[in-house]
Amino acid sequence: MTLVTDFTDRVIRNVETVIIGKRQQIEALMVALLCQGHVLIEDVPGTGKTMLARAVAASMGIDFKRLQCTPDLLPNDITGVNVFNQQTGQFEFRPGPVFVNILLSDEINRATPRAQAALLEAMQERQVSADGVTRALPSPFLVLATQNPIEYEGTFPLPEAQLDRFLIRLSLGYPKVQDEAQILRNLRKRHPIDTIEQVVDGSELLALDDAVTDVHVEESLVRYILSIVGATRSHPDIALGASPRGSLALYKTSQAFAAVHGRDYVVPDDVELWAPLTLAHRLIIKPESQLRGRTAQAVLADILERVELDIGERK
Repeated sequence: MTLVTDFTDRVIRNVETVIIGKRQQIEALMVALLCQGHVLIEDVPGTGKTMLARAVAASMGIDFKRLQCTPDLLPNDITGVNVFNQQTGQFEFRPGPVFVNILLSDEINRATPRAQAALLEAMQERQVSADGVTRALPSPFLVLATQNPIEYEGTFPLPEAQLDRFLIRLSLGYPKVQDEAQILRNLRKRHPIDTIEQVVDGSELLALDDAVTDVHVEESLVRYILSIVGATRSHPDIALGASPRGSLALYKTSQAFAAVHGRDYVVPDDVELWAPLTLAHRLIIKPESQLRGRTAQAVLADILERVELDIGERK
């Protein structure tokens, strides 16, 4: 686990020179990269979502692009388009912004369903199809999508099928007073993002995959994960529970988080920590429960209190 811990710790400490007081969120983004999963950030504007993505990409020396989603965004604006070259007499493919290591899809819920669907194949299959030709995306590939949870006018809510393709959903939140004071001091002359340096080789991230997947998950913890997910499918406040993709997300993030912290085994606290991040956005709360103020986070908290870890008999 030394390789994983050393790699992620260098990135996290470097990003913390730009993003102050958000170590847990930075760590979560590194876990998503280790799992080769995508992240949905729900937060109000101005909390540092773009800076977080830029800082991680710069620290790893990998490509970063920002896609501003608007209602007039077309699928070809994301995936790319074939353009006729009059000099050669042939069509040439001009890649869209999705051909990158980290794509920040800003305000994804402002794009139309047709444009949102263009990201679907890229996120799941890590490839895009244009004019009958399939092209592989670079590796690593991470979609970091943001949406404003307050302003809904002129937006198109993500369908459940696309929400399910995000490994985790998180929020940065407002900084603490002392952290915001430090942000102001850091910005007196120039933005720290302009001077951040590369501290690791991003291509080494793929070599860490075996170290993450080799993290041991005790059979009792596998049953614990399945019990939590199963409880979401039978809870009276939930209309639609987590899919098997949710079980896999909780399993993989628990492994990656253990590896980041230098352990070659998962503990129950890992599962409890990552359950809200991996499962809440996959749940559909019944309308009558929403009227009573029930949220996915609250229901999950109830489930985690009720579901017990079954150690079972040891041979």
